[in-house]
This record gives sequence, structure tokens and C-alpha cells, in this order.
Amino acid sequence: LFGFFGPWLWRYDPAGIDLSNVQQPPAWMAGGAWHHLFGTDTFGRDILSTLVEGARVSLVVALVGTAGSALIGITVGLLAGYYGGRTDALLMQLVDVKMSIPATLMILLLGASIGGGLTTIVICITLLFWASFARVIRGETLTLRERGYVALARIANCSDLWTIPRHILPNLLATGVVIGTLQIGRAITTEAGISFLGLGVQPPANAWGLMVSQGRNFLATSWWIPAVPAFAITLTVLGANLLGDWVRDKLDSRASQI
Repeated sequence: LFGFFGPWLWRYDPAGIDLSNVQQPPAWMAGGAWHHLFGTDTFGRDILSTLVEGARVSLVVALVGTAGSALIGITVGLLAGYYGGRTDALLMQLVDVKMSIPATLMILLLGASIGGGLTTIVICITLLFWASFARVIRGETLTLRERGYVALARIANCSDLWTIPRHILPNLLATGVVIGTLQIGRAITTEAGISFLGLGVQPPANAWGLMVSQGRNFLATSWWIPAVPAFAITLTVLGANLLGDWVRDKLDSRASQI
């Protein structure tokens, strides 16, 4: 709701500075006011409004990055599992190389080479997560290519361009959806980490990780400034993981039969 209906939910301009209401506590604390439900930050900005705007950025970036990693990972896993042999060995070696690179190091290298911003976050999420798709999709493809309908397609002299999109790929979509749903939570935490390091969303724009980074120096005096966006990250990641588990149970035919 925050991400999709944000402009109709906030009462104040997320970038509006009000130095007369600096570090105002939340409404349920002494000195707080209900018109600033979660209080204000060090610039007097309404935290609820910045939280809503940050939700739009965080969720959109997470979804776009996960979709990009799914596109690359499913393609790599499908080709590796279907053709096997040298193609499989080469592509899986690329996956191993990617898995051997620490995530933080890759983020720092990309941030130093292309600079900060939304593009950096999307590229980082795409490059960090595609290998997870590739490994699982390859295993599924190795099983599917031995099915009878694939053998019949080969006997009928169907080309790979016909067999793969009509007989292999449709049976992989459920697995891809499950993996993608489970990766959304990781993408949100990755976006928050990148923004926290200063390589993601740049001021005056808002993102949850950037809000935590800007408020970490005031944790002892104004704890709500970093705590509110951190709590929002926690709830969203928890919700994404629960959604992924639900989708997996619904789409996994073996689990539904138990």
C-alpha cells in the first residue's frame, strides 16, 4: 500500500524541511503530536512521509532487480541443463566464479566504477542473484529434458527453438516464480545495504537504507529516526519470505499432495 498509493497517503512533502519541528518524537511519546505519527528527523521532515516515499523506491528497485536476475538466471540454467556437455560445464563455471566473489566487494566495485544511484542498485541486485536462479533451473531442466514429451518432440524432428519454449520453459515458470518471490526479501535488504553505504539512492531522494544511514548518529538521542525505517525493512522482508513460502506451497504439486 505504501509503495503503490504513496502520493495519496502522506500529509507532508517528504522533502519539506521544517526547522521548527526538528527531532520531534513519535505521537505516543511525551512531546509528540499525532500530525507527525512517527515524529520528525533532524531536518524537521515528517518520517511517515519519507517512509512512504522510501517504500516506493525500495520496492520498485527490488522488483526490477529481481526480474532482471530471473531473466539472466533462467536463461543460463535452461541452456546449461538442456544442452549439457561443454555448454553446461562453461556456464556452471561462470556461476561458480560469480558465487566466489563476495557480495560486498562486488557492490563496492560497481559503486566505484559507475557511481551511486538507482541504476547501481538494480545492476547490483541483478548480478548478485542471477546465479541462484541458474543453479535451480539447471537442475529442473536436467529432469525435464528426459521426459517423454521432449523425446517425442525430438523424434518428430522438432528444433530446439520449438522444443525449449513450448515444452521446457512453461514447466520452469512455477519454479522461477517461487525463487523470485523468495529473492524479493533479499533484494530489499541488499538495496538497504547499498543505500546505507552511500552507493544507492542519493539525497534529496529517500530510501529506507538511506534513512537508517542518516539517522544512525542520532540513535542515542532520537532513536526513532533510524528505528522506524529499520522496522519497516524487517516487516517487509518477513512478509516477502512468508509470501514466498505460501507461493511455494501452492505451486509445488508434491507438497500439495501431502
